[in-house]
Amino acid sequence: MKQPLWKRIKSYFVDVHIESTSSIFNDELDVLLVKGEYQLVTPEAIYSYGKRYDNFFKAFKQIGIDKHDIDSVLLLGLGLGSIPYMLEKHFNQNYSYTAVEIDEEIVYLASKYVLNDLTSNVSTICTDALHFVDVDTQKYDFVAMDIFVSDFIPEEFETEGFLRALSNRMTDDGLLMFNRLYFFDGDKKKTKKYFDTIFKLVFPKGRYLEVYGNWILLNK
Repeated sequence: MKQPLWKRIKSYFVDVHIESTSSIFNDELDVLLVKGEYQLVTPEAIYSYGKRYDNFFKAFKQIGIDKHDIDSVLLLGLGLGSIPYMLEKHFNQNYSYTAVEIDEEIVYLASKYVLNDLTSNVSTICTDALHFVDVDTQKYDFVAMDIFVSDFIPEEFETEGFLRALSNRMTDDGLLMFNRLYFFDGDKKKTKKYFDTIFKLVFPKGRYLEVYGNWILLNK
């Protein structure tokens, strides 16, 4: 959904409120227009921010996402669809997406404001990602793990078992990008420990990209 020109211009000077709602998973969800991009926020976190969702945008640039052989993508955590939006609009990549999001309200907002304007095929599934990766049988060329509840990752998505389930969902040469906070001292300590003791156990060739207060963990 494209906003009127005056709102888009105004958004470069002040955040423009578009819509507020709530769900059983998020007490407050706000859609804003900020510097021309849709932003989905809670009081504690930014869930989505168009091409300005810098952690993934910078990571895509650093790894040269356009040079990877990708057809199918599994998105765990949808937001407003920043990942398919930036890959199509700014990296000129048209993939087939399976987007898993537990919050029906977020799926509704993503479809309303972003997904319907894309030519990429984005299939949304409203379910628990933990259950989905256990029962799904498809293999994906690229898995993007971006699940947060406000500003933390639920502990069930930080286990060795979950990482192995993700590995089973990937093609032989598949790419995994796992978004984690790396801003405050507590976040840094927790993320580094997770990378060293759990992530590297499942993906021995794993590495990370430090991007604007986050680490993007890569399986290779």
